[in-house]
Amino acid sequence: MRLLHTSDWHLGQSLHNFDRHYEHQRFLDWLLDLIVSERADALLLAGDVFDNANPSAVSQRQFYRFLQQARERAPQLDLVIIAGNHDSPGRLEAPLPLLEAHGARVVGNVTRKEDGSIDVGGMVLPLRNGDGKVAAWCIAIPFLRPGDVPRVEAGEGEEAPDPYLAGIAELYRLALEHALSLRKDGQAIVAMGHCHLVEGQMSADSERRIVIGGTEMLPSGIFGPEIAYTALGHLHLAQGKQEHIRYCGSPIPLSFSETQYKHQVLCVELEGAALSAVRPVFVPRSVPLLRVPASPAPLEAVLAELSALELPECETHAQPYLEVRVRLDAPEPGLRARIEAAIEGKPLRLAKIETSSSARGQSLEDAAVSLDQLARLQPDEVFKRLYRQKYDSEAPEEQLQAFAELLLARE
Repeated sequence: MRLLHTSDWHLGQSLHNFDRHYEHQRFLDWLLDLIVSERADALLLAGDVFDNANPSAVSQRQFYRFLQQARERAPQLDLVIIAGNHDSPGRLEAPLPLLEAHGARVVGNVTRKEDGSIDVGGMVLPLRNGDGKVAAWCIAIPFLRPGDVPRVEAGEGEEAPDPYLAGIAELYRLALEHALSLRKDGQAIVAMGHCHLVEGQMSADSERRIVIGGTEMLPSGIFGPEIAYTALGHLHLAQGKQEHIRYCGSPIPLSFSETQYKHQVLCVELEGAALSAVRPVFVPRSVPLLRVPASPAPLEAVLAELSALELPECETHAQPYLEVRVRLDAPEPGLRARIEAAIEGKPLRLAKIETSSSARGQSLEDAAVSLDQLARLQPDEVFKRLYRQKYDSEAPEEQLQAFAELLLARE
């Protein structure tokens, strides 16, 4: 059996106010071709379908059109989708009857029975191979909040466990127990989750930290040894300390920190009840991300490098996004205008100007003030301290005068 593991599409995401519909559509078109060429039996989408809990109508149409096209081009395909921390579980599940007509099953909420116990049966789903026979069982568990997990009591003489961690482990245990009761010889068990495992590497600037009651990272031991493969979402960089427990990462770069990173979808091969192989399939990048220069540099050097850029002409929606990285020793009021002049007429979209200082700054001890001192500080003194901390010099008189004018204007 062959599965494709993807996650963190973040449909509707913008990069510094630039719409990314075109890039997402190019990825979805590529993924449809991959499903057909790989003859995939199932597609596992491990959360964060949308970038926020209230996605635009355009993003929703893009998603539902993909499901429709997947059904048309690969009628045998099973799609299993779980909600991530960016998704609205209820909104994702709302059109469930229609989604099921397109071969998609969605698990957004953790549902409970009348007696209050968790309905684990609703989160254990069959996966069929090309012959239409059940070849695996999928434990599909969405992003979990404190109210979603069962309560676990400490044994006699034992220290009380962390309720969130223990509850997640118990939920996976119950789901695995149910899956084991359903599977027959030769059928594999696959798990899905949207979480942050211990030692998981985050992508700078593009991930929302999951912090619940002071606990964020989960041990990989919550996935039992009977599980052949675990398809995870949330972390945007593909990774896995163990071959059978993997993050596939996001399909497009969600910040400039991912400029050099190759995004991917994972192709998972199952042989009977066991994992046979995991193979990355790299996603072609439809819009380049440029960082100029590679490391922050003085403004004149940056402007020279920008002026020397030579890029092929292309449609506006395919033009590269540009992050400019400037090292300043003093404020530069006309910075943006000078950068825009240097790239005028070039097929680029200026997304971000990142400034830094070569000043050594103050130590934490020098910068710290007591609450008493803070209460006595006047706004101009706060301004002077911040300027000194950033530029390692005293604020110029004209800057102080401009700040004073702003204070007067507010009054």
